[in-house]
Amino acid sequence: MAEAKAPGRTFPSLMTEGTQLFRRRHYERALGCFDNALKLRAGDQDCLVARSKCYLKLGDTENSLQDAEASLQNNKAFSKGLYQKAETLYLMGDFEFALVFYHRGHRLRPELEEFRLGIEKCQEAINNCIGSPSSVKLENKEGLCFISRQAESKKANQKLQMNLTKDQKRTKNQEPARNPKIERQLLGELYADKAYLEKLLKDKDLMESITKQGIKVADLVRSGISYLEKRSEFWRQQNPIYARVRERKLRQQRWSQRKKLKTAEMSRYIMKSMEDIEMLLSGNCPEESCKKAERVLETIQRLSDNEFPNKNGLIGNLHSCIGKAQLQMGHTRAALRSHKMDLEFARNNDLPDAMSRALENIGRVYARMGKFQHAINVWEEKISMAKSNLEKTWLFHEIGRCYLELNKAEAAQNYGEKSLQSAEEEGDDEWQLHATVLVAQAQAELKDYRSAIMNFEKAFQKAKIVHNEAAQEAIL
Repeated sequence: MAEAKAPGRTFPSLMTEGTQLFRRRHYERALGCFDNALKLRAGDQDCLVARSKCYLKLGDTENSLQDAEASLQNNKAFSKGLYQKAETLYLMGDFEFALVFYHRGHRLRPELEEFRLGIEKCQEAINNCIGSPSSVKLENKEGLCFISRQAESKKANQKLQMNLTKDQKRTKNQEPARNPKIERQLLGELYADKAYLEKLLKDKDLMESITKQGIKVADLVRSGISYLEKRSEFWRQQNPIYARVRERKLRQQRWSQRKKLKTAEMSRYIMKSMEDIEMLLSGNCPEESCKKAERVLETIQRLSDNEFPNKNGLIGNLHSCIGKAQLQMGHTRAALRSHKMDLEFARNNDLPDAMSRALENIGRVYARMGKFQHAINVWEEKISMAKSNLEKTWLFHEIGRCYLELNKAEAAQNYGEKSLQSAEEEGDDEWQLHATVLVAQAQAELKDYRSAIMNFEKAFQKAKIVHNEAAQEAIL
């Protein structure tokens, strides 16, 4: 069935609107946009990640985790999905499994700074909760069966919390007074608010007064102090004191060094900027995406290798984003230059994944320019770098299409058959349809009409299976 949509409510427009609402912190309205977008294009990976972020901002960690896992269903190496799943698990307090997915993402995309930072904060949170690895003694018993490691981890955490609660009750009367210096470090700017509320408690006349809503001022003040104490305990667990001290030192050094952003702050800025760039790109806003990527690129180029160790890999990634945006805007020559710079940085820094990405994009630009032999040469170099059958399916299909455009029907049929074989191994009906049509068209060019008709009939049946009415009409 064809996708039903109201006038003006296309998938790109919904993604763009949702992205803008998310950036303005209107998370519930952004969630509605992404819900509608997924009705038009079910299972879209970028949209699922975007909706997962909305759920996370709204505190719905279960739905956030479901969407993050759904984005990984067809592509386990989807970096944005891996990062979102890791972030959700981290905020759920499941630090060990969050660490697993941060590591997995870092292995796949070592040039992305957010995975390295995720690993660091998980390790800090784990060490702060249970101590250093040397303090943990493992005991192996016969007959132990690990049915679910996650379930075992949650039980262990619950047991640890129960033990901590018992210890706290036993030592409640023995606890020393709170250390103002430590509390100041934990609360940061909020410490002044807590001190002010504690000062108000001493005003007996004020504390005995009642608001228009019938609530005692004393109760409001105590609830505020209680909230800040809970935040203090939360940050004691999430972000150790030594980490906060380091951040404070970095902020102080920023003023003494002509307001230069330090590594930790720059990493956070780059993470947020890269998310915005990719969201704008997927939301059909290439001009804004390109401008933001160029601004970030200028900032990074001013940094030294010591300030930002993964500088070259990130520069290549930004050139890739700029090239994609330029291609969307129809600036093919500029896009080709950007993707070639991405390839140069990838080769100079021995980054095979980035090299594969650049070759793919360069081939796309050449194909858009009508330089089909150039596209073939680039994509044939990429074949050995393909990591999955689905990637090979797409690659063989595009090379075959280029050969068909060059009136080299025999080569087109050969690559079409390779594409079909990879699609069958992957079990992807949509790509089986595309590959079968390519083979049939090549056979028609070779005047092998009987075989062409047979493959067009197969393609027609595949089009029915995937409910592609446009393809059915074209095949007929």
